Amino acid sequence: MLFSSPVFLFAFLPIVLLVYYGPLRSSRRGQNLFLLLASLFFYGWAEPVFVLVMLGSVLFNYALGLWVWRRKEAGRRVAGPVAAAVTGDLALLFVFKYLTFTLANLRALGLNAPMVEVALPVGISFFTFQALSYVLDVARGEAEVQKNPLNVGLYIAFFPQLIAGPIVKYQTVAHQIQRRQESWEKFSQGCWRFLIGLGKKVILANQLAVIADAAFVPGGPGSVSMAWLGSACYTLQIYFDFGGYSDMAIGLGKMFGFQFLENFRYPYLASSCRDFWKRWHISLTTWFRDYLYIPLGGNRMKSRWGVWRNMLVVWLFTGIWHGANWTFVAWGLVWFCLLWAERGREPLRGTPLWVRRLATLLVVDLTWILFRADTIGEALGFLGVMFKVDTAEIWSVETGYYLRQNWFTLVMAAVACAPTATWLRGRLARWAERERLPGLMPAWDALCAVGLAGVFLVSAAFLVKGSYNPFIYFNF
Repeated sequence: MLFSSPVFLFAFLPIVLLVYYGPLRSSRRGQNLFLLLASLFFYGWAEPVFVLVMLGSVLFNYALGLWVWRRKEAGRRVAGPVAAAVTGDLALLFVFKYLTFTLANLRALGLNAPMVEVALPVGISFFTFQALSYVLDVARGEAEVQKNPLNVGLYIAFFPQLIAGPIVKYQTVAHQIQRRQESWEKFSQGCWRFLIGLGKKVILANQLAVIADAAFVPGGPGSVSMAWLGSACYTLQIYFDFGGYSDMAIGLGKMFGFQFLENFRYPYLASSCRDFWKRWHISLTTWFRDYLYIPLGGNRMKSRWGVWRNMLVVWLFTGIWHGANWTFVAWGLVWFCLLWAERGREPLRGTPLWVRRLATLLVVDLTWILFRADTIGEALGFLGVMFKVDTAEIWSVETGYYLRQNWFTLVMAAVACAPTATWLRGRLARWAERERLPGLMPAWDALCAVGLAGVFLVSAAFLVKGSYNPFIYFNF
């Protein structure tokens, strides 16, 4: 089930909210049990069999959490259960996500490996990392063990962040499972955030995807201009697609009293590669930092080669986490090289901020090509067209057609990449205070509310029409 689908917007979500705030409003245990059951229904909507996989992960990590707690109570080491959690969770991820890829590569090397096709459960990378976070946080003493398996199940399976993040670390929400505070203010903020994310996904990302798909075709784009337009549209699409989902997830969490950490902070305004990864998919980068990079030694290594090794491991795993394809491995290694080259240096020092931002955006745009392509060869071919290494024409009628049909969407996407509304509201607030216009800001807020209502209506119209709608990160 998709957040941006009529069945979710007009059936599932309203029913869940009515039950949660209606007959169950005075029972936290009842609310938690209901949210867990609703989340399992949400996950099993398309492929019910994979609910068993997720439930197995929940019970496995719940049992290991108890094992960790008992050993700590007895004053014993917890290396055994922690090793079991890491091995078991990564083994589950390997079987469903990487086994087919591994066997195919073994056959390519001439080995007699069997042909096995394993269906990929939606969002397995997300809920596996959350399950592992539970055991690790209990082992570190950063959160208390949950003796009720239903609470562990709710943490791992809660439908807002279940299948495409943000990856919520257990220590972040441990106390919220039983002691969260719902309020009308938080609920309204959640609705506001959800509608913003819905607009990003349906109105922007889905329309940009049409152009990106037209450029990333077998054989590559037919012109230099189409290659650059396609890469720019995919760069915008993946941000509004994933960022829109994160907005919706954070908004839904607020509706039920949960507070999730931010996952994006206007990444396309980054002034360096390092700055970009402080802004993009923050939950994943902090997960790898806290559970892999720092335990490996992080920056505390005595030699620069030790730090180099740690960074290499993290970015190799970051690439692999995104998918079972050599393009993702190469993408991770490219980012390792870029970040290592920046380490201890200030790229483009002395240049204006806009120059650094533009240069960083260009680098990000080029790396997304490797992320989008099916093979490394296709990515190199696409780059070859962009820089006219082959005989591609400079301009094409196709490029002009897509620009004429989608210029407004492209302008709106560019505006939405920056905190334009926040900046404008701040300017208006200062002007209203200076000119003593107390009614201006309430009028502005009312106008924004009307605008969000319009976003919802336009999004609903697109969804009823049945336009392009899948989420990119559901594949991970």
